[in-house]
Amino acid sequence: MNQALSTMINRILTHDQIQHIAKRIAYQIYETNVDEKEIVVAGIKGSGESFAKKIIAVLKKITDAKIIFCQVDMNKKNPLESGVKTSLSSEEYTKKSIVLVDDVLNSGTTLIYGTHHFLKTPIKRLKTAVLVNRNHKKYPIKADFKGISLSTSLNEHIKVDFEPKNNAVYLE
Repeated sequence: MNQALSTMINRILTHDQIQHIAKRIAYQIYETNVDEKEIVVAGIKGSGESFAKKIIAVLKKITDAKIIFCQVDMNKKNPLESGVKTSLSSEEYTKKSIVLVDDVLNSGTTLIYGTHHFLKTPIKRLKTAVLVNRNHKKYPIKADFKGISLSTSLNEHIKVDFEPKNNAVYLE
């Protein structure tokens, strides 16, 4: 990487750090849901889904609860355009504990529309988990479980890479 490029892109999380964060968040989810027989982990399509699968892998090792994966799909720029769709029907998560997972909490748009979708159904509990919390929210939503919090400028961009065996988070 040339010198000019290396000063503009900073690696803020390594593969091992991301694995550790996924493990820590999985244990926090387990502690919150210790009495549950089933836990729905809903990953927002893309990097949120990838992060959710890392958490699920740990949860399956530490609890006897049935861990159910749900993919959440929406237009992240304009969630109202096509609405929020899930890979599970609402009957499959009714009266269950749900954890909505995304890679980065920036404005809060994705998480607020995702939570709104699940709240249309009677559920037991809804928590949110993110790898990176940027603290630029325009909606009243928070991450119940977060990897790291970053104070960044609005001009900076967080890039999450879930390449096999080489996960990383970059600040650009």
